Amino acid sequence: MIVTTAQGPIEGIERRGIWQFRGIPYAAPPVGARRFRAPEPPEPWEGVRSGASFGATSWAEPGGVTALLGDEAPGHDEDCLHLNVFTPGCDDAARPVMVWIHGGSFTAGSGSTPWYDGTALAIRGDVVVVTINYRLGALGFLWLGDLDDRYRSSGMNGILDQAAALAWVRRNIAAFGGDPDNVTVFGESAGAMSVSTLLATPAAAGLFHRAIAQSGAAEHVSSTEVASGVTAAIMADLGVGSIEELLAVPPAALVESGTRIDAASHQEPGRAAAITGSLPLIFQPVIDGAWLPEDPLQAVRAGRAADVPLLIGTNLDEWDLFRLGGSGVIADEQLAERFAAVFDDAETAIARYAASRPGATPGDLWSAVLTDATFRIPAIRLIEARAAAGAPTYQYLFTWASLAFDGALGSCHALEIPFVFGVLDNPATEMIMGLAPGPEHHELSAVMQQSWISFARHGHPGHADLPSWPVADATTWPTMRFDLERALVHDHDAEQRRLWDGIL
Repeated sequence: MIVTTAQGPIEGIERRGIWQFRGIPYAAPPVGARRFRAPEPPEPWEGVRSGASFGATSWAEPGGVTALLGDEAPGHDEDCLHLNVFTPGCDDAARPVMVWIHGGSFTAGSGSTPWYDGTALAIRGDVVVVTINYRLGALGFLWLGDLDDRYRSSGMNGILDQAAALAWVRRNIAAFGGDPDNVTVFGESAGAMSVSTLLATPAAAGLFHRAIAQSGAAEHVSSTEVASGVTAAIMADLGVGSIEELLAVPPAALVESGTRIDAASHQEPGRAAAITGSLPLIFQPVIDGAWLPEDPLQAVRAGRAADVPLLIGTNLDEWDLFRLGGSGVIADEQLAERFAAVFDDAETAIARYAASRPGATPGDLWSAVLTDATFRIPAIRLIEARAAAGAPTYQYLFTWASLAFDGALGSCHALEIPFVFGVLDNPATEMIMGLAPGPEHHELSAVMQQSWISFARHGHPGHADLPSWPVADATTWPTMRFDLERALVHDHDAEQRRLWDGIL
């Protein structure tokens, strides 16, 4: 099938009754003089473009979860601003559109990872799914605005890429059977942090109508002061003294430098404030006063994007994924010291965390603290901000626990993704789940997919296979628990949550 876009015609491929159009440029290649600049409009092409292959991903840190999941992108390239469309039909059906933003700590990942295959969602919900690439690491978030006004966007380029993709969707998605006036942006981890930032990004205003944040909220942004320190470290590491020299640095060298500076930053006292190890990121959106005028949480509290319904949630044991590579073993004395660095009353805090985790080791308890510090409490703060503005928000908690690695992963970070995308039969999914999924797991996946689809279609995630799901508030905290048995719970961790008042 051939579809005509604003840039030219593209020919898709059909898989399981869903048409795929891969590797569509949504902005001009950010290469040469365009490096470190805001995305520019896409360039037209002549003839019929093939949509059979995914586009290259941004230069990124090697390895990681995306490699484990079998990323299908054909290598790295600065010419990476491509998206992929999955649609049941290129007609006038005006289907809801779901635009996925991948995670990867703003330094890795791509929209072509098999876990992000939009086929199952498109089939189940009769929706159009779009997955995107965006600039990562220094290419997407290195702040250069203090050095040259021509690069004032540089600390936000990755987010502006996402906004450019949404602008492309608004202009072109009707030709792929989608409704440009019903667009949901959803993402996980850094993708969810991106979604939360987009709520406060002027360039994205009006380009999406609903938002879903999975395991990420509005807390990962940098001031220009902090971002300038990162820039100085990168330039010193590379031995360059000007933007002109930076423009000549090979992209692989930029990635390698970022990896070195990131590793060094974890050794600096106070880099993660009091909460040692809580996923500090050297590359993340920068509050530059223009492209991102203010802290996203403050903007949301003031009413920004209050008309955009939000579905937000976390997994019960997020941090267990990150401690898998290490021993995760600490002594009781170390636990007391770490809790004392965070909480005024460490003894009470340890008791509250231990009360809901019978048999937990000190490492388990510290992992629970890092789960809260990095994911759970930031989500709570975003819900509170939206509640203050009267913005509709729905909260979930994913609690199904993996059996892999003798249960060490628990309900870890990213485990919900294959359930949302309906890719449980992917070999990497079976490995991370620790079993071959049975009917009960496929049922959980179907229920979650339907919630995401219902939210995209109507702005409410409830449906017939779930208990009644009310809007979140900062008093009763209604939360939908997704597991083999679904349930609506209220303020399920009240005593633990209150520990963080005044801290995060």
